[in-house]
Amino acid sequence: MTLLGCYIGGEWVVPAGAEPVDDVSPADRSDVVGRFVQAPASAVDDAVAAARAAFPAWSRTSPQRRADLLEAVAARILAEADQLAELLAREEGKTRAEAHAEVLRAGQLFRFFSGEALRLTGDRQASTREGIAINVHHEPIGVVGIITPWNFPIAIPSWKAAPALAFGNTVVLKPADLVPATAHALTRIIESAGFPPGVFNLVTGRGSVVGEAIIGHPGVDALTFTGSEQVGRHVAAAGAARMVRVQLEMGGKNPLVVLADADLDAAVEVAVNGAFFQTGQRCTASSRLLVEDAVHDAFVERLLARMAGLTVGHSLHPDTVVGPVVSQAQLDTDLGYLKLAGDTPGATVHGGEQVELEHDGFYLSPALITGLGNTARVNREEIFGPVAGVIRVADYDEALAVANDTPYGLVAGICTTSLRHAEHFQAHSETGMVMVNLPTAGVDPHVPFGGRKGSSYGPREQGSYARHFFTQTKTAYVQP
Repeated sequence: MTLLGCYIGGEWVVPAGAEPVDDVSPADRSDVVGRFVQAPASAVDDAVAAARAAFPAWSRTSPQRRADLLEAVAARILAEADQLAELLAREEGKTRAEAHAEVLRAGQLFRFFSGEALRLTGDRQASTREGIAINVHHEPIGVVGIITPWNFPIAIPSWKAAPALAFGNTVVLKPADLVPATAHALTRIIESAGFPPGVFNLVTGRGSVVGEAIIGHPGVDALTFTGSEQVGRHVAAAGAARMVRVQLEMGGKNPLVVLADADLDAAVEVAVNGAFFQTGQRCTASSRLLVEDAVHDAFVERLLARMAGLTVGHSLHPDTVVGPVVSQAQLDTDLGYLKLAGDTPGATVHGGEQVELEHDGFYLSPALITGLGNTARVNREEIFGPVAGVIRVADYDEALAVANDTPYGLVAGICTTSLRHAEHFQAHSETGMVMVNLPTAGVDPHVPFGGRKGSSYGPREQGSYARHFFTQTKTAYVQP
């Protein structure tokens, strides 16, 4: 099997000292997706040097040229959506339909930011002093280090790399070491579009080696990271020590409130989608279901009936609704939390069993935990699997208080037919995003994405708000 290397300075290379590792499908451990290098820290030195060398010319490239190149990437992603989706589903484990939707999202992101490359505006204002004009410019930062997670292996690299490139920055991307194949496929598309050498660089490997080298590298001018809160805090500290710009998207323990006036059948569909689709491996997943006492039992009964119809299976099988967990480590984490819940007095764990199939994969049935309050560990800590807890609340006021009682603040949802409650919840939810009668997972590429508290740090991602992170401001005073 061919050893696939890093993309540095416009060339595919196998760095000296790199270790080979097999990329194995979580749906079938006999399916080796590819063999990739785990690069040493020295590869980051080479990639940063290439990015710095490319920056002066790229930052002065015309907006139209940047827009055309980004559009070329978008068109190629969309043209190859079926092949990319199959690769992604094999590698990460989400269903083919979910993978296809993610690939389309990546194409939409590159297309949106191809337009943003032409919409980079400034300001011209009069000074308080007679005869002086003021010009406010937005300029690229320099070399952007991008560190991405495994759960959205093409969408998240796209929503970070596309704006970085659109605004004239150069990039060093380190994908999660569980999903190098999808990152390679995206890089080959970027290469084929004709970006100048060094503008985009890919270094695969361990976070403890490659990631650490990126966040501590003196040649990296900005860091954008998506992953756990623990690692995010480390990235923030490292960035602060070097006084570079940092953008973090981290965890979530997202509430979905179900009020007594809600359409229960619709609320069940919202909960199933938010909690269990994509195997629950989304930072926006609905992991806390806060249900008003008057409808608690009826909601749980309907939800369990709906869960029983969710087919767990191979990511490429057309009937699969819930694919495998991404790895043995993640499966062990999920099972550990389920055992913790099962050992807690008063709690009941519905589902959450390992599923044996003809393929040797990491299969777990969706799990619902009832009988515990908001102080239980399983309702406080991010599990990142097909696991949700139901918390009984007396009324809307208690639901809002419990929803906000969390160290996270990414997204919150509410199912209700009351306009008053919907409006109040939007105004008082301590989150960056709110969903009304919609799953907490599922966002658009042209509007800001991000949260509060322990979920996010720094400027928002996506939409026109992305320029707040990927550009820096210069104010020029001119006397003609």
